[in-house]
Amino acid sequence: MMRVIAGSARSLQLMTPEGDNTRPTTDRVKETLFNVLQSDVPDCIFVDLFSGSGAIGIEALSRGAKKAYFFETDKTAIGCIEANLKHTRLFERAIVFRQDAATALNYGVREVADIVFVDAPYGQGLDEQVLISAQRSKAVSEDTIIVIEEKKDRELDEIASANGFDIIKEKVYKTNKHIFLRRTEK
Repeated sequence: MMRVIAGSARSLQLMTPEGDNTRPTTDRVKETLFNVLQSDVPDCIFVDLFSGSGAIGIEALSRGAKKAYFFETDKTAIGCIEANLKHTRLFERAIVFRQDAATALNYGVREVADIVFVDAPYGQGLDEQVLISAQRSKAVSEDTIIVIEEKKDRELDEIASANGFDIIKEKVYKTNKHIFLRRTEK
């Protein structure tokens, strides 16, 4: 069972979708992620791509994000996100879309995002598709922080720079890592 770590919904349990279609982020990794982002989260517009249970976006809302967009294509996961938002009483600051992540940044998000979290299935090149989409998206500015969760050995340097992004930080864990990017200033 997953839980919200901090903020207004602290310690509340979250449901996770049944099956192998999602990889819930562990509490320790989630806590490290939000320690890095802590000064950027209050009053931010947060985008959670490949949302799964919605745990990352819900954590952002619990910690004071103004609004969170959740994008997921799996119908069961959408139900799980909506149930978790209602359970944590954070539904009124959330927008949930059943839409793929590649089009989400161009058609779903109606304002400039402060933080975009990308937890795509590993090894399918979906992180690259998101960066290509983000490059031309009005929802991504030079101030937007994009965080990609990937396998520990996945290198994104060439893909990031080819699509107009700089890697500003990496946090490496036991089996995976978070890569923090910003759009290259022109």
